[in-house]
Amino acid sequence: MSKKLTSIQEVVDAKLCSGCGACAYMQPNQIRMENVIDEGLRPVVSPGAGDAPTDTREALKVCPGIELEHSDLRSREGIDPDLLDAWGPILAMWEGGAADEQVRFAGSSGGAASALAIHALETLGFRLVVHIGADPRRPYLNRTVISRTREEVLSRTGSRYAPASPCELLGAVEEADGPCLFIGKPCDVAAAQRARTYRPNLDRNLALTVAFFCAGTPSTRGTLELLDSLQVTDVDALSDVRYRGNGWPGRFVAKSHGDQAIRSCSYEESWGGVLSNHVQWRCKLCLDHTGEFADVAVGDPWYRPIRDGEAGSSLIVARSQSGREYVERAIDCGALVASAVEHDLLPRSQPNLLKTRGEVWGRLLGSRLALAHTPRYRRLPSFRFWVSEVSADRKVRSVLGAARRCIRRRIAFKTVL
Repeated sequence: MSKKLTSIQEVVDAKLCSGCGACAYMQPNQIRMENVIDEGLRPVVSPGAGDAPTDTREALKVCPGIELEHSDLRSREGIDPDLLDAWGPILAMWEGGAADEQVRFAGSSGGAASALAIHALETLGFRLVVHIGADPRRPYLNRTVISRTREEVLSRTGSRYAPASPCELLGAVEEADGPCLFIGKPCDVAAAQRARTYRPNLDRNLALTVAFFCAGTPSTRGTLELLDSLQVTDVDALSDVRYRGNGWPGRFVAKSHGDQAIRSCSYEESWGGVLSNHVQWRCKLCLDHTGEFADVAVGDPWYRPIRDGEAGSSLIVARSQSGREYVERAIDCGALVASAVEHDLLPRSQPNLLKTRGEVWGRLLGSRLALAHTPRYRRLPSFRFWVSEVSADRKVRSVLGAARRCIRRRIAFKTVL
């Protein structure tokens, strides 16, 4: 029987922290987020009185790193039952992008998330959007931001393949005097949804959650290694770092002050060649890569080749009734240009994710064999996909590789029998 994790620090020590920042929101006086260069953003817990450790059980309630559960899916009217177990709730799906060409060009794919945010602020009277932007002082890092205007949203477009903790500013949503929108990774949205069950004002104001498809969060070390490979010798002289956007799929671009030096490489070279090698361990154990807990999820439609110069395109998935109504209203109002598509476009656009879901089951098994803590999943099936989608040699590698990694990283033998 596994020893139950009883504090946020134990979650960090077990390498199950996703860096979402929800713990810092729940207990802001005791917890702050700090960047660990080889790990990601991690909570730092203030010392307790005397020798007593700080009680972080309030924060632990909303931690997505230790547990994820779909509690109401079977009762949602209109979901696609054929894709539910593998891809989460799907009520409707579209392909398209922002009607505003500037937003569409700046976005990582079709700029759908940015278009939805601008539509919320300008047309529906939303008070603010909580999301992520580049740190203006160190643009290779992220910071959590609040946008209230089109200009602010537009200045913060494009995927950011670096640690981010958007949940740390959920307090701004809670204190707002009207509806708000939250954009984040799947784990960020899952944490926000858990937090709203404990904070009535957050639940009242969190009108819409938008998640983007995610293959994992690389550490800051990944970006620094990528910059070094492009012969960027002084990261303090950087004025701008974009991981994607300004075209589809966009390039990784680093600029120095005054644009005197520009370094660039393709998305395939940046993500596939460097950044994906630095994805944090918790992401290797994740079963939700497509925002199953969000109202709306967006991602790249990789089911077809991208033509040179093609305008960006997003796959837009409504996962709740409110999400469906919101997207339909954005299309009707002209904020989005999108057409309804068959639901099987999601698995066709992300052909490797079923195999990944299956391999996660093997990694969880390998971690448990090494007596390491693992996240608990309820109503997020994975074993059947380990059986049906993963080859025999990958089955073995998923189990043994996880066990070896747990031992190598000294996170094994954490379980008390």
